[in-house]
Amino acid sequence: MSDRQRAYFRRKLLNWRDEILRSTKETLQHLHDDSAQHADIADRATSETERALELRARDRQRKLTAKIDAAIARLDDGTYGYCEETGEPISLKRLDARPIATLSVEAQERHERRERVYRDE
Repeated sequence: MSDRQRAYFRRKLLNWRDEILRSTKETLQHLHDDSAQHADIADRATSETERALELRARDRQRKLTAKIDAAIARLDDGTYGYCEETGEPISLKRLDARPIATLSVEAQERHERRERVYRDE
C-alpha cells in the first residue's frame, strides 16, 4: 500500500470517527432534553423504548469507534490492509467499502461459514 493510499484511509477513518462522535453528542443531548417524566403510561413506555434503542445504538457506535481506533493503530504500525488470518493483502476495494476490515474476503467467508456451522449445532 502506498503512502497516498494510507493517507486516504487514515482520513476516511478519522472522518468516520468524528462523524460518530458528533452523532453520539447529539444523542446524549437528545436523551438529556427528553428526560422529562410523562404522566401518561403509554407516553412513558414509548419514551423508555426510544431511550433503550438510542442507548443500544450508542453502544454499537462505541464498539465501532474502538474498531476504527484499532484500524488507525494498524495504519501506524504498518499492518493495516493485511489479513489477520492469512497475512495476505486485503483488496483496496474491500478496504474502501469496510475500512475496519481485518480479514480478506475469502477469510471472512470461511469465518462466517464456521459461525453458521457452530450456530446450527
